[in-house]
Amino acid sequence: MIPALMPTYNRADLAFERGEGAWLWTTDGRRFLDFGSGIATTSVGHAHPHLVKTIQEQAAQVMHVSNLYRVPQAERLAARLVESSFADSVFFCNSGAEANEGMMKAVRKYHAENGHPEKFGFLCFEGAFHGRTLATLAATGNPKYLAGFGPVVEGYRHLPFGNMNAVRDAIDGSTAAIMIEPIQGEGGVRPADLRFLQELRAVCDEYGILLALDEVQTGMGRSGKLWAHQWAGIEPDVMSSAKGIGGGFPLGAILAKEKVAKHLVPGTHGTTYGGNPLACAAGNAVLDVVLAPGFLDNVDRVARHLWRGLQDLAARNPEVASGVRGAGLLVGLQLVPAVSNAEMQAAAVEEGLLTVAAGQNVLRLAPPLIITEAEADEALARLERAAQRMAATLKAPAK
Repeated sequence: MIPALMPTYNRADLAFERGEGAWLWTTDGRRFLDFGSGIATTSVGHAHPHLVKTIQEQAAQVMHVSNLYRVPQAERLAARLVESSFADSVFFCNSGAEANEGMMKAVRKYHAENGHPEKFGFLCFEGAFHGRTLATLAATGNPKYLAGFGPVVEGYRHLPFGNMNAVRDAIDGSTAAIMIEPIQGEGGVRPADLRFLQELRAVCDEYGILLALDEVQTGMGRSGKLWAHQWAGIEPDVMSSAKGIGGGFPLGAILAKEKVAKHLVPGTHGTTYGGNPLACAAGNAVLDVVLAPGFLDNVDRVARHLWRGLQDLAARNPEVASGVRGAGLLVGLQLVPAVSNAEMQAAAVEEGLLTVAAGQNVLRLAPPLIITEAEADEALARLERAAQRMAATLKAPAK
């Protein structure tokens, strides 16, 4: 008989009841170092005192009132995000997929209102992941995720990641935008070359199309800057954000320049829960932490320490790992073909370390942004033992 909770996930047999910082405890008392952080979502760690206090205080006042009325918490969060980004205006929603849906609607609305409704197509990239709704599945383009869900939503083409010639060849009269993750998370923790991002910005300007960045996973400090595209010194026209923006509380956002945002007038887009007082109180609390002096510098410093440690680990265990990829605190250990990321993930669990599998046989590490160098070292030690465990399995005689 089917379980009451719909079986859409292959869940590990772990149930957590308590967390603190980068650590989680299961219902049976085991302690784990969390280097998955809910897939890059618990950005300020578990039970962060400021975030907890803020949510408790707001929940005791008012959690939800509807966007039929002003929401001061949303107004404050939007103003702070505008001040800290390229954007002129922000729309709040609940998730990354919803943010990407809204971003794509904004792109199409921009062109329609500027007299070009024929411009509705998106150039996306192989290895992308933009969400699980019908349109974001089309933008993702993964046949495994699309199977069984009927005709694919029209208007999405997928190009080789990093190939500028392919981009130029694909632009035609129907192209509305180029949509890209600065670092492909699900697709294998693959960072776009900074020059490639710069060239995408230039080609969008050249052809009068929009640059739409999916920073659902890479934003809110994960790369060591508030937004990953800042490493390339560029600005998008519109951008999606979610995951770490709420520190674990469901929150998403569309950030846009005025030329795009001004066309989303009343009645063109909406959401019931998005931007409610509780969600935006959480978002403001996360910003308090992430924008504090020295915080992002520390993220960058610890990330470089972790990167060096992972490179050393790969060099010591060539029968298991072949290299490191990623940026900031979104990094991946590239595994050799003989070791699957599922096996390595399970071995890490045995050592009390939580990680996340990614495409191209990569083991993804996306710890809370508040980790210390000592916690990075502890994760490396546990990952080393997991690698040795895998190496011993490879050497064991077949039964």
